[in-house]
Amino acid sequence: MHHTHLVAETREIDPVEDLLAFADPARPIAWLRRGDGIVSLGAPLAEVRPGVDGAPRSAALATVWRGMSAEARIDDAVGLPGTGLVAFGALPFDERSPADSVLVVPSEVVGRRGDRFWHTRIRLAAAPVDASPPRPHPYGPHWSGTVGPGAQTAQGYQDSVRTALGRIAAGELSKVVLARDLSGSIPAGSDLRRLVRALATGYPDTWAFAVDGLIGASPETLVTVQDGTVTARVLAGTIGRGADADADTAASARLASSTKDLDEHQYAVQSVLASLRPHTRALAASEQPFLLKLPNLFHLATDVEGELDEGGSALDLVRALHPTAAVAGTPTGAAVAAIRDLEPFDRGRYAGPVGWVDAAGNGEWAIALRCAQFIPTAEDIRVTAYAGAGIVAGSDPESELLETRVKFRPLVDALA
Repeated sequence: MHHTHLVAETREIDPVEDLLAFADPARPIAWLRRGDGIVSLGAPLAEVRPGVDGAPRSAALATVWRGMSAEARIDDAVGLPGTGLVAFGALPFDERSPADSVLVVPSEVVGRRGDRFWHTRIRLAAAPVDASPPRPHPYGPHWSGTVGPGAQTAQGYQDSVRTALGRIAAGELSKVVLARDLSGSIPAGSDLRRLVRALATGYPDTWAFAVDGLIGASPETLVTVQDGTVTARVLAGTIGRGADADADTAASARLASSTKDLDEHQYAVQSVLASLRPHTRALAASEQPFLLKLPNLFHLATDVEGELDEGGSALDLVRALHPTAAVAGTPTGAAVAAIRDLEPFDRGRYAGPVGWVDAAGNGEWAIALRCAQFIPTAEDIRVTAYAGAGIVAGSDPESELLETRVKFRPLVDALA
């Protein structure tokens, strides 16, 4: 047995009230939704951060994970997705970003799925076995932080939207998602779990996450793999909700019968199927899109389902699917180029993939939206938050600015 191989041991434990209480207050690593999820305890066992040169970093992470998983010795008495050997990951939106792609292998995990709870220890094969039970940490005092304008001001944002509208009118692209940033600071030593908890309780239908200083609550799933079954939801084709019930019904009917939107949607579905095909055996999409009702919008949505290839993992799919038209634009290549051009900052991991993967290839990955990046300095902790809006022909710069304000609210409220 090679001493650098990993050993992962998972045991069922009695129910715990609050998974988050076990996370590190200064550097929480957590993935939560409606009380289910996994949380890392103590210092991570390993962090993989591929360099920017050479192969895409997402591909490098997928390769490293395949090797680690194949060589690991796993003793898993629970056998659910997220038990045994597991890692948390966060990747930048843009492959060219100076921000790190990271895969964090925890040394200990506490997890929950429904009424089952577990504790996992991960160690190097040569390391001694630690048998102490997992212990929660009391929450630190409440703290508050303020964020103000970042590199992109409100005026600058509206100007960028106008430039984008000109490019759309010229036929260069049909949609681009433009973001703006807010920056500020919070006191050194703040218990960051408080922010994760506020987001998880305030927005139960989202994925609440904390990985390597990236903390947020995302409504948008990129891909999930459970027991080898791959599921992804394609959202493309959008209309604003009506002011009253009649206008709402009219809007939904208009979207459902709009040839332009149905065509755009079909194109998005085909592109997701093409991305997934090399990594799956069977693959199917529902015949007709359904209407997904969000608080301010209707989307055309299609669910895609397939069987993961032998030896593949959720990380391979992340690489294949990101960036989606939903967070970049259409066509994707032209949209990413426009974003590089029109945003006066690097997005870092905003709108990038965030999630977890286990040795069986299972995982849950979301797109990092409604999030902020926290970076400790000698004096305090720097915070940068991001929010974006999809710009299409007919978008109004002022209402797009307002849409970013609405999207900032969950995070700004939680910070305060």
